[in-house]
Order: sequence, then structure tokens, then C-alpha cells
Amino acid sequence: MSDLTRLQIVFSGRVQNVGFRATTRDAAHARPLTGWVRNDPEGTVTCQVQGRPADIDAFREDLRARMARNIRSESVTQLRTEPGESSFDIRR
Repeated sequence: MSDLTRLQIVFSGRVQNVGFRATTRDAAHARPLTGWVRNDPEGTVTCQVQGRPADIDAFREDLRARMARNIRSESVTQLRTEPGESSFDIRR
């Protein structure tokens, strides 16, 4: 679908061992979004999220509202969509 977009977002701050991945998954599951979230060795959290831009915006606002005290910065990159992706998962 041409109305889908995919973003990679790298969060830095105190984003590990605070429930960040579970909160990210819950925020994604509240909307028709797919993708994944994982902890990185550098202490950051990387998320790839795919869906309609309005749903991604709402997801990001929700995540910021719930985890603002933990997020110091976000780095966003637009990616090609992944056809056939059907869920949003926590990767280990």
C-alpha cells in the first residue's frame, strides 16, 4: 500500500531496564502498526515502525507522553516499507 511509511527511530537516554520496549510494543498494538523494537549494545533502543503516517505520529506522541522522562533524544530515518509484515514484536 502506497499510504504506508516505515521509520527507524533510535532512542537514547535511560531507555533500557525501565520497561521501554514493552511500552513501545503496547503503544504500537493500540494502533494498526507493524515492526519491532530492540535494545542495542550501546544502551540505546532501536524501533522500526510501519503504518499510516497519522498512526505513527499518534504512536510517537503516546510513547513520548508515557516515557518522556527517559528519552533524551530520538534519531529518525525513513526506510522502505516491508510488504507482508503483520505484527509488532520485541526483538532480543
